[in-house]
Amino acid sequence: RAGASVLVVLFDCAWRDRCGRASICERDGQIAVEQPSTDALAACGEDRVRAALVALVVGASVVSGQAEDASTAKAEAGVEKFHFQAEVSRLMDIIIHSLYSNRDVFLRELISNAADALDKVRILTLSDDSLLDKDSAGSELQIQIKADTQANTIQITDAGIGMTKDELIRNLGTVAKSGTSEFLQKMTELQKNKAAAESGNLIGQFGVGFYSAFLVSDLVTVESRAAGSDEVWVWQSNAKGSFSVAQSSQGGTRADELLSRGTRITLTLKDDASSYAKTDKLEELVKKYSQFIDFPIYLEVEESVEAPGAEESDVFAAQPESTDSAGDNNADDADDDVLEVEEADRVENDKKAAHSTPKQKVKRMKQLNAQKPLWLREPEEVSEQEYSDFYESLDKMPGKPLAHTHFRAEGEVDFKALLYIQPRKSLNFLSMNDEDRTNNIKLFVRRVLVADKFDVGLLPAYLSFITGVVDSDDLPINVSREMLQQSRVLDIIRRKLVRKALEMIRAVMKRSDEAQAELDDKDPAPEKKLQTDYLKLWKEFGKGIKYGVLEDEPNAHRIAKLLRFRSSATNLEDDNDFTSLDKYIERMKPGQEHIYYHGGENIQQVRNSPFLEKLAARGYEVLYLTEAVDEQALERLKEYDGTKFMAASKDNFKLNDKDEKSEKDRMRSANKAFRPLKNFIKERMSDRVSIVKLSMRLTESPCVLSASQHGYSAHMELTARAQAFANPDAFAYMMPKQKIMEINPYHKVMVKLLDMVNEDPGSSEALRLLNSVYDAALVNSGYYVLDSREFSNRMLDMIAQSVDVDLSSNVTDAEIQLREERAALWDAQASGEGESEKTFSGNDGADDEGDS
Repeated sequence: RAGASVLVVLFDCAWRDRCGRASICERDGQIAVEQPSTDALAACGEDRVRAALVALVVGASVVSGQAEDASTAKAEAGVEKFHFQAEVSRLMDIIIHSLYSNRDVFLRELISNAADALDKVRILTLSDDSLLDKDSAGSELQIQIKADTQANTIQITDAGIGMTKDELIRNLGTVAKSGTSEFLQKMTELQKNKAAAESGNLIGQFGVGFYSAFLVSDLVTVESRAAGSDEVWVWQSNAKGSFSVAQSSQGGTRADELLSRGTRITLTLKDDASSYAKTDKLEELVKKYSQFIDFPIYLEVEESVEAPGAEESDVFAAQPESTDSAGDNNADDADDDVLEVEEADRVENDKKAAHSTPKQKVKRMKQLNAQKPLWLREPEEVSEQEYSDFYESLDKMPGKPLAHTHFRAEGEVDFKALLYIQPRKSLNFLSMNDEDRTNNIKLFVRRVLVADKFDVGLLPAYLSFITGVVDSDDLPINVSREMLQQSRVLDIIRRKLVRKALEMIRAVMKRSDEAQAELDDKDPAPEKKLQTDYLKLWKEFGKGIKYGVLEDEPNAHRIAKLLRFRSSATNLEDDNDFTSLDKYIERMKPGQEHIYYHGGENIQQVRNSPFLEKLAARGYEVLYLTEAVDEQALERLKEYDGTKFMAASKDNFKLNDKDEKSEKDRMRSANKAFRPLKNFIKERMSDRVSIVKLSMRLTESPCVLSASQHGYSAHMELTARAQAFANPDAFAYMMPKQKIMEINPYHKVMVKLLDMVNEDPGSSEALRLLNSVYDAALVNSGYYVLDSREFSNRMLDMIAQSVDVDLSSNVTDAEIQLREERAALWDAQASGEGESEKTFSGNDGADDEGDS
């Protein structure tokens, strides 16, 4: 509305167990709470942010350093105006425990503040280099962390800009007062071009990160010495509503711990937070959240080293002398057990000697962030070895990445990114677990990790084999920097990341295709194809790329160019021989209008399928699909570069116009001749067959069962039934019990069946033969046998008929006894033959085993 700056904030207070919505507006320098609003505007000045945060959480309060009396209300034109008051202790508790859900972030926030302090002093030295005071001890631009498990404390020390007494009161005593934001504003006002450019690395935004220290601390002590000042001030608080400030003389402080410039924060940890005083825990947190801070971060660690004066000769002197008593004995009389005991004694003595070496524990500073943020550099400045080294520090998957892309996106959102393709798939590749699917991309804001796990990943699940980092100053983070707001900015970042990831994969594909083309020019018919980088990628992650066709419709046709298949034109003996859709189209017959495909459990089953008989006979290439996602992906695509896909097992199957006309002309007379058989099948098998027609796809098989154009093929039907939580009723319409029966009029079995029907339309023999043909077609077409008992009975009837056995009569005991007597006779004969062979070969037992 005109004349008013409005900020709408949505908040959730756990202690109230409810959500609230209100509008904060500013009129004539006063803050007022308006009626509820449904608008949402997330950009306002720092003071309004602070006023909105506090007013909405507490109900009616503005924090300023001093509490103001509500009696200052005045009446003007019938409107009463009041200054908000704060219940400070309650406010601090809410801010500390509501903004942050993960206690680990306290170290990230304090290190970020320390980095800002170092950046500020670096920026100011551009105009006044005396601020650094390089001759003073401890003046290096660095951050040091020390932990004391006995005292249960942590110290974070920086050699940054430091703070005066007034700055301690103003910055730490005023909630949501951001010293960094104030510093940036001054830089802008002064219009110092170089300084303003340098200040782009500053991290702080909201002025509440410091208070995350109280997540793990009962008491926080801040010692600070401003650059260019000789005074050291100590700020201390337990977050109970007050704080104290006093001057320190640094008396009793060790020389190496004197503050020459900067700030030291000492956290007295809570009893349940004592684990944070362990160095391994601190190292883990630094490497997770802050390993790419520009300034070196050192952690004090304890190590065991040899005590001074422990000479190497002393170590050897402590070892017992070796004895040669075993060597004095005759080697032939030596006892192996004695040697083993002596060897064990020698090893034990060596251990004792090693343990007897004097040791002492010493402390040293270990740098935790030696790895630099490569994504901030220009790509042409980074070597391939640096990219590989950075990948090893970023991802747990061992090996050299297959490819990487390093870019900067500009426009609506500016961000830098570095993406890698993993060398092999992880165990949770394409996992249904959301956590596994969405944590490959690490999100940074000014080199500080904000998130590495997302409710909705920055890359879709089908690209979960891509890992990397994204760093942006424009990301819509909330005050705690723990969660991302779902906004248009994130959608833009996702789209750009997906586009760049697909471009990276396509670049690998192009390089590999060019390398293979060069080899093909030299040897047009090699025994085996080259296993290119793209083939390695495809064998590892091809299934995921196929899922991309289903999950990412806007990019489906880009993904289609990346697909690879085995086909009837590839060498199935060569594991590296695949075809792309582009290559398929290049090899298409003149007049061919479709890309043919067929699915099955494996290559052998697909290649021998009766559905491919006519296609193979007429020289059409067919894509062999053996994975569950294959057919779904091609059905979703529908076409590729204007050429439609066609399943070889669907009832809408057709050849090109010339071949189609030839087949129809051939079938014209057969249609009339086989009309009685078609009618017979419809009458006797109406529960299993919906349509009966003559087939134009068979040459050798008598019959097949095809699927409707919009139904499931046999392979897709089996895949659907195999799902762990599948509900067959939900997709029953996609796989009806009645199939389309296609008969081959040029097969002798079908001609015989037609003759039997013509002779006797009610023939039971014809029906028995028809059932057998149907069973064979059901299995041959790849369908699931619903009634296995009935199927096996029909098979047994055929077997009995072929061997002239009557299954209606049972076997008698006399028949079993007769066969038992025959078995005994055969055993006796076999035994006699064995004795004869033994007599022939001799019985003295002295013959050579081979001769026997």
